[in-house]
Amino acid sequence: MMWYLRVVWSHDFGEEPVEILSEIGSDGYECRKVERFRDGRVGWADDKDEVGGTGLGEVPVPPLAEINAQPEFVADRISGAEFERAWRQALDER
Repeated sequence: MMWYLRVVWSHDFGEEPVEILSEIGSDGYECRKVERFRDGRVGWADDKDEVGGTGLGEVPVPPLAEINAQPEFVADRISGAEFERAWRQALDER
């Protein structure tokens, strides 16, 4: 079963995303990802393409509690519809 994740990342790194939205497969690996950057850039990735420096994770996504245990991250589940809106918007910007 797929599930969807948003992670807000508080940091001062100019080339890193500040928001990451992921579609997670039943195996725990990312299937699709959208990254939003502080300067307005958007990157995305799926199993065929990587755009804007965004790539899928190489290890399974950790549990929400583990992500949220790190003070620079705020992670929560989002709906499939919310992810799809972000995905379509990212593809339209390419």
